[in-house]
Amino acid sequence: MSSRVDTRTFALIATVAAGAVLSSCASVRPANDALAGELSAQSVPATLDHWTSVRERVGEVQVGWIDAFEDPVLTELVAEAQENNRSLRAAAASVRRANAVARQAGAPLLPSVDGSGGASRTEIVDGPGSNSNFNVGLQVSYEIDLWNRIEAGEAAAIASAQAAEADYVFAQYSIAASVARTYFLVIESRQQVSVAAGIVDALTEIVRIVELRYEYGFASEYDVSLAVADLSSARDSLAAAQNGEIEALRALEALVGRYPAGLLDTADVLPKLPSAPGAGLPSELLERRPDVIASERDVAAALNSLTVAKAARLPSISLSTSVGGSSGALENVLDPANIAWTLAGNLLAPIFRGGALDAAVDAADADVDAAVAVYADTAINAFTEVETALDRGVFLRARRDALEVSADRSRNALRLSNLQFSQGEIDLFDVLGIQQRVFGAESNLLSLRRAQLNQYIELSLALGGDWQSSQAQSESIGE
Repeated sequence: MSSRVDTRTFALIATVAAGAVLSSCASVRPANDALAGELSAQSVPATLDHWTSVRERVGEVQVGWIDAFEDPVLTELVAEAQENNRSLRAAAASVRRANAVARQAGAPLLPSVDGSGGASRTEIVDGPGSNSNFNVGLQVSYEIDLWNRIEAGEAAAIASAQAAEADYVFAQYSIAASVARTYFLVIESRQQVSVAAGIVDALTEIVRIVELRYEYGFASEYDVSLAVADLSSARDSLAAAQNGEIEALRALEALVGRYPAGLLDTADVLPKLPSAPGAGLPSELLERRPDVIASERDVAAALNSLTVAKAARLPSISLSTSVGGSSGALENVLDPANIAWTLAGNLLAPIFRGGALDAAVDAADADVDAAVAVYADTAINAFTEVETALDRGVFLRARRDALEVSADRSRNALRLSNLQFSQGEIDLFDVLGIQQRVFGAESNLLSLRRAQLNQYIELSLALGGDWQSSQAQSESIGE
């Protein structure tokens, strides 16, 4: 009779305690409900329905912008960098770790089960008799997640893992962009070497002619000194261009994970500039660009961590049960007569922690404010990069038109000056001056063409378009 009374009393106490606890569950606000409010309250200005730089260029954002250059060497180098770059490997490891932590954080949502077993034997040193004991047991424990603390902890870890994954994706995009920019620098440097070598060859011929004329009294020592000085300056420019080429080659090799030997093969001519990509809508950028997505996930993680900190100030209830058998003979361990079980409930309520729990809430709340501020800054930076890249594209096109006219007219002037010089109408140094203009225009045009290619890369990266085409992604997954 007393056993039945004890069981009923225990059940009544457990029911009352659970009811009291559940009645105050509403005091902890789910983090997901707060996320939209936090992001809408932060300082990112309302996005427009168009970009202010190029209002007419909406269209779809470019996907596969590396392949758009139609340079198989570049495509292979980017793929090699994605596989071998050490920074990307570290980022990939961070993603794996974050996912493991997320699984670990969600484990307490399920009961924990442990098994035990043991054996002992007692022998009397001086006398008859001995005793053996064998035991096996199974323990199950479970914490009731009344305040959403465990679930919020898991959600925080999942959000952090999602942020790490988005950071990794953006790192992939950035590496692709860096490889392309360095690749273009290598090609431009090689072409600049050709231009500089052409200048040296032309000035070498000029020096030969001037020195010959000086021997016959048709030129002065001043003319010879000036020609030699120009040739020495051109040789310095050639050496600088050659050094720039080898440094760019080594940088490219390091990016793709090779030893920086300066021996990598590339194309000799800059690729054709692809058509300008669509810029999409500003409102879509926040949902597409990986670094913005990562910042938003950081806000979600911070909000869930705040829920965890608040719930830590409230009572916790855990249940445990165990069943086991003990016998002096191994074959009788699982005999029902030797098996016993227990069931227990535990209520733990924090009373005094020296302000540590409130301080943890304040710290978590500060983390939320910081994450929201970083998100706002990341969003503004993303908008700025797109608008700046769009503006740069407009001005680079205007500059290229002007430089192409300049280079074309300079070549025509050089052709005419050579005719005039052959007829004795102008001096050799007049021809030299015009020739220097031609070389300068060609050099500037090379730099501008690379700047346009870089602008295309910067715009594609700023817009958050994937460097791989959908087909390339599918092939990569298939491998």
